[in-house]
Amino acid sequence: MNDVQTAIAALRESAERPPHLRDLFDADPGRGDRHALSHADLRLDYAKHRVDDEILTRLFALARARGLAERIEAMFSGAPVNETEGRAALHMALRAPEGVRFEVAGQDVVPDVHEVLGRMASFAERVRAGGWLGFTGRPIRNIVNLGIGGSDLGPAMACEALAAYADRGLTVRFVSNVDGTDLAETVRDLDPAETLFIVCSKTFTTQETLTNARSARDWCTRALGSEEAVARHFVAVSTQGDRVAAFGIDPERMFGFWDWVGGRYSLPSAVGLSLMIAIGPTRFREMLAGMRDLDEHFRSAPFEANLPVVMGLLGVWYGSFLGMQTHAVLPYDRYLRRFPAYLQQLDMESNGKRVDRAGEPVALDTAPVLFGEPGTNGQHAFFQLMHQGTRVVPADFIGFCQSLNPMGDHHDLLTANLLAQTEALAFGRTADEVRAAGVPEALVAHRTFPGDRPSSTLLVDRLTPASLGRLIALYEHKVAVQAAVWDINAFDQFGVELGKELAGRIGPELSGAAEPEHDSSTNAMIRHYRARRAPEGDV
Repeated sequence: MNDVQTAIAALRESAERPPHLRDLFDADPGRGDRHALSHADLRLDYAKHRVDDEILTRLFALARARGLAERIEAMFSGAPVNETEGRAALHMALRAPEGVRFEVAGQDVVPDVHEVLGRMASFAERVRAGGWLGFTGRPIRNIVNLGIGGSDLGPAMACEALAAYADRGLTVRFVSNVDGTDLAETVRDLDPAETLFIVCSKTFTTQETLTNARSARDWCTRALGSEEAVARHFVAVSTQGDRVAAFGIDPERMFGFWDWVGGRYSLPSAVGLSLMIAIGPTRFREMLAGMRDLDEHFRSAPFEANLPVVMGLLGVWYGSFLGMQTHAVLPYDRYLRRFPAYLQQLDMESNGKRVDRAGEPVALDTAPVLFGEPGTNGQHAFFQLMHQGTRVVPADFIGFCQSLNPMGDHHDLLTANLLAQTEALAFGRTADEVRAAGVPEALVAHRTFPGDRPSSTLLVDRLTPASLGRLIALYEHKVAVQAAVWDINAFDQFGVELGKELAGRIGPELSGAAEPEHDSSTNAMIRHYRARRAPEGDV
């Protein structure tokens, strides 16, 4: 056997007899201190995981056998680690300071990054100061971002997360769904004369985004009475100047990015323009600094002290060796309520792969199904399954030591719930403990908690732009670690394309008369829809 096969075999042997959390803590009174890592304002407690020192050693051995260190360096050096598309994945360059070199095909890309950041900052400051005027001469007060996937999830999450730092005189909203209701409800109470649309589409051909952009343009020009209004009420985040100009947007108001920036990694690029307008260039750069700080930690820290490496390998242990197919991310802060949705794309679009980099079936199960809600809301929804269900759901709990909105004892109660949930999941309550509490025998089984449910806890001092940047980069690199161990390409997403290709065929058929040519189920639904769809022009 080679080194990879040996490491996998060793972990499969460990998985036959995984340790129980009660036993691990009983055997090691100092476990809580030993199994914790800190970096900057972030502390990771991973003591409540079903791993002992031997299992951790075997996980690190698998990472080394897979060449994780070499994969990390290849990514940071601008090598085409996205092999299927022949591209680099150099999103770290988006937060690099001036003077630091990141090269793609021998060219330093950092000066181009800062040129775009400078143009973004100038435009954002002008909008924030009321100096960018709409077609009728009134200042812009409403920003609507039109995008989908990474062009929506990243900035939408971050605008929510950093709302405490935003200009509350500005309204910033996001439209991604091609469902017309999304756009209609978003603009319903907005004044077109004070509304700016940011159209985020690298190719300026994304079907959902361009459909929404055309309808937004119609809404704007009808109200303002001229097609010339487009130039004052639309800007673009794209690389296609001709298409942007054909739409009516001044190419001088196009903010570009590059093919080495994947959509789900694009928040620190021009895709973050809506966020920069909301929180200002200074705060935006603080977020970039937080990302950069975690980048440097990931690149330089030994595996055993490396937060993304440890988190990534724990996920591999549960998903690939213990058969746990889901993962929960549970932020105990309302501002992070969109964070799980953002991570769904980052994790499942990146690592939802069934073949390795050579195109062969993967040797290990890959990405989990990821979900989450803020605490304490989730406790009254799906935590029942996590505590007493038949499926074990590993979880990340994210909390903050200081609230941005101190109010009585609210924050202590919130944090008490976070810590209590991790303790309850880990240790549960045995039948004997239930009986000792005086519970009638008929209810003992119902009140017993098996425990041994693993979780990580991330405690951050305070939610700031920099700490958000660290959290984002932490999960970005965790995903990269897992991709390396699974030997898959985390940076392509061909799985999203087939359905869109078929939608392009079906769309014209829904209003046509020709017999559709699909499977019998799809054909029947097309005929049913045709018979009941609203006539053209009906509302």
